[in-house]
Amino acid sequence: MSKINRQRVIVVDDHPMMRKGLVTTLDAEYGLEVVAQLERAEEVIQKYTELSPDLAIVDISLDGMSGLELIKHLITRDPDLKILVVSRHEETLYAERVIRAGAKGYVMKQEAGEVLIKAVRKILNGRIYVSDTVSEKLLLGMAQGQRDIYKSPMDQLSDRELEVFELTGKGNKTREIAEKLHLSVKTVESYRARIKTKLNLENATELMMHAVKWVEGEGK
Repeated sequence: MSKINRQRVIVVDDHPMMRKGLVTTLDAEYGLEVVAQLERAEEVIQKYTELSPDLAIVDISLDGMSGLELIKHLITRDPDLKILVVSRHEETLYAERVIRAGAKGYVMKQEAGEVLIKAVRKILNGRIYVSDTVSEKLLLGMAQGQRDIYKSPMDQLSDRELEVFELTGKGNKTREIAEKLHLSVKTVESYRARIKTKLNLENATELMMHAVKWVEGEGK
């Protein structure tokens, strides 16, 4: 098939083996062409015009700018871009967030290759792909008033609070988090205070322990 007729795909993931697996699966599909494999969100932004993708496969956890922030940036720049998130993070916590940010679907990394391709095809056809469980949650949220009822305390964290929480669980100090997220130390401290309130944690030690446990349970 002529390259001009293929859908141009970029893969953004900082795990080499996972990236290789995704590319192998996608390149084997008729009508798809992976035109770039990238590790960092900043690379995507820098090379976006020359890459001109039809679809971006994005992980949530990236070094530097997060996948969630990248999605928001890309949709602002190109509202027609189709984005599929492929991540190890729990779908019930992240899928709604990425859909709100502008992505069109969410697949967990442990899913089989057929699920990935099914999601890609559906999104390229102008539809949204999430699991049945998340689809039901989204519909219930719409029926009851968005964000009125939370499934878990973690759902109450804003996107930025969740980023701070994750980086805390990975052992980053306040100043390190501020540098990674391009925020002031005071702003990060404010986010941490809000996280403690929302998760009913007494102090910084409890916050750290809770965050580490969550990160270890989530994987990256």
